[in-house]
Amino acid sequence: MRLIKRLTEWERNLRQSYNTDLSTPENRRRANIYNLWFDHAALRVLWTNHYPVAPGVWRSNQPTHRRFERLKAMGFRSVLNLRGSAGAAHYLAEEESCARLGLNLVSVTLHARFAAPPEDIAAVIAAFRSIEKPFVMHCKSGADRAGFAAAIYLMVIEGRPVSEARKMLGLKYIHFRRSRTGVLDYILDLYDARNARDPIGFEDWVATEYDNEQVQRDFERKFKPLF
Repeated sequence: MRLIKRLTEWERNLRQSYNTDLSTPENRRRANIYNLWFDHAALRVLWTNHYPVAPGVWRSNQPTHRRFERLKAMGFRSVLNLRGSAGAAHYLAEEESCARLGLNLVSVTLHARFAAPPEDIAAVIAAFRSIEKPFVMHCKSGADRAGFAAAIYLMVIEGRPVSEARKMLGLKYIHFRRSRTGVLDYILDLYDARNARDPIGFEDWVATEYDNEQVQRDFERKFKPLF
């Protein structure tokens, strides 16, 4: 166990040593390595997980600069980044790409492996209402956070039923319910059951009844994720 802990700490420190800003040529070189290998951009050169959600709205994994160029050429106006703007190398590279290409970058924070606080969900909904279309929303892999956000978009903005919205979380997008990210499905399950008893909009439910900490505790108690 001690060896595993030391290896984990070594890997974390190595990763962080490459997760730098873009202020110098050496920092930029290290940041490029971080994005390509530690953030797995190498896997996303050809695999995009790019799918339509609604008219003028798409979802995908984290775009590379070349994909941002293609998105611009396709007429996209905005990018909704669901990974936050804490200054990680992948965000700084994205910020630079969008600025160079004239793409409007909007950043909010969602997490895939625990129930989002209501204020984070509210921020996503607010972004949906203000962002210029056409836009693409993305997380890292385009599987979990992008799927949950897409489901929220369909329910709140498009007025679609949760039965349709939950299809945004599926194997087609490489989302696995039997994992820790299954908490996203569980949130939709809870809302679906509550709405069936007495109709209430998802946004109102989140604002008045949803308790993310209780949801997380219940999910961990009821389910045993495979990974």
